[in-house]
Amino acid sequence: MEHLFKSWQLFSSDIKAAAYVLLLSDYDGTLTPIVGRPDEAFLSAETRDKLRALAKKPAFKVGIISGRPLGEVKAMVGVEGIYYAGNHGLELEGPGLKFINPAAKAAQVEIASLARQFSAKLGSIEGVIVEDKGLSLSVHYRLVKRDEVDLVAEIFHRIASPPLQEGKIRVTSGKKVWEVRPPIDWHKGKAVEKISKEIKAILKCEQLPVIYLGDDTTDEDAFKILHRPQGWSIFVGQDNPSSNADYFLSSTSEVMDFLSRLLELK
Repeated sequence: MEHLFKSWQLFSSDIKAAAYVLLLSDYDGTLTPIVGRPDEAFLSAETRDKLRALAKKPAFKVGIISGRPLGEVKAMVGVEGIYYAGNHGLELEGPGLKFINPAAKAAQVEIASLARQFSAKLGSIEGVIVEDKGLSLSVHYRLVKRDEVDLVAEIFHRIASPPLQEGKIRVTSGKKVWEVRPPIDWHKGKAVEKISKEIKAILKCEQLPVIYLGDDTTDEDAFKILHRPQGWSIFVGQDNPSSNADYFLSSTSEVMDFLSRLLELK
């Protein structure tokens, strides 16, 4: 994994040579720093302005792919005319595109039931946040006292294990969070492919280089499918040899610098 700015000449050459470029980014930990409570992860006005400026350029298509519900991420980003993917890509919306994965919709009853169970059993432990996101759910424990984390984990896995073993859900872990999703082969990588396919059809172009920025486990599915010359996979955080990304930016501040540099290329 190499720092993107050390490869800037190669990157800028690829971007300048392309007729169109698709920029996709995760939200939490990528465009905004990780915070204790999800509802406190506000997008800065400066970042919003840069995304809006990129979206106005004919050569750039812009999208946000988040684990948050679609409506929530749209409200938090607040940029019109771009692509949004919520619930790790289970729901998509943008110019010429509106999609909800039907298998995920069918699993909503199971997800809602688990959300109620987690809330009932974990709600009394200070710092636990249970997010029912409709098509998926998250259990955050970043704010839990250190000596209670093992208890939270034990309760979480006790509740999640039966439906997991029965194939009714998938469970992944991220930065102080467990993600519970429908048991289907759909993830951020699939969302990248669907958005890219739709844009290619609209623009009637065969080549569409994709830039993808992300910082967490669920972004690895997108990193896996994006390598030069088709795409640039960029991990946000310190150099991480275990990641499938080819490049990295050290922080959300460097992402801001990257967006500024990107604006100058087209």
